[in-house]
Amino acid sequence: MKPSRYSFASIALIAMLLGGCSQQEDAAVAKAGKVEVSVQTVAAQAKGFTVGALMSANTVYIFFDPQCPHCGHLWQASTPLHKKVKFVWIPVAWINASSLSQGAALLTSANPLTLMTEHEASLLAGNGGISASSGVPSDIEQAIKANTKLLNGLGAESVPFIVVKNARTGQTISRDGAMTTADLAELIGVDAAQ
Repeated sequence: MKPSRYSFASIALIAMLLGGCSQQEDAAVAKAGKVEVSVQTVAAQAKGFTVGALMSANTVYIFFDPQCPHCGHLWQASTPLHKKVKFVWIPVAWINASSLSQGAALLTSANPLTLMTEHEASLLAGNGGISASSGVPSDIEQAIKANTKLLNGLGAESVPFIVVKNARTGQTISRDGAMTTADLAELIGVDAAQ
């Protein structure tokens, strides 16, 4: 039996949903101004909030859009690793108007761990995430726009987008999409066991 064109479309849709959230801009715009994917570049240019083992020499940089459910799943997968690794979550505004205001609220929170946990639980429950003021301070808006521009320059096609130096190999790795705690630990180069 010959598969119909609709089955290929269904497969493509499922693959897209499992991978990550993609930006709405033209792909050519994302490729313009490409920069080298490196931990040093991200550390120097991105503005995010830090959670996890703050004194850890091992830092994982994660670009996320607050409206991305895949980012919410990665947040949940990362929490068991907070005692071992420092995570810097870098908000971008790709998906919709709420992305900027929620990213700003998370970026300026006195307790980003608690607020991000609340936000992701709400988002994954289908409630849209935290309520956030649409009045974003200009410096924070510019920081999120710069994060978005950097993400585009790195050639990312979806979020979450991870940049890390593997603790075992020393190799810089970038990857997009959500993953399990065990897969994230393997990517980072740490043991997933408590």
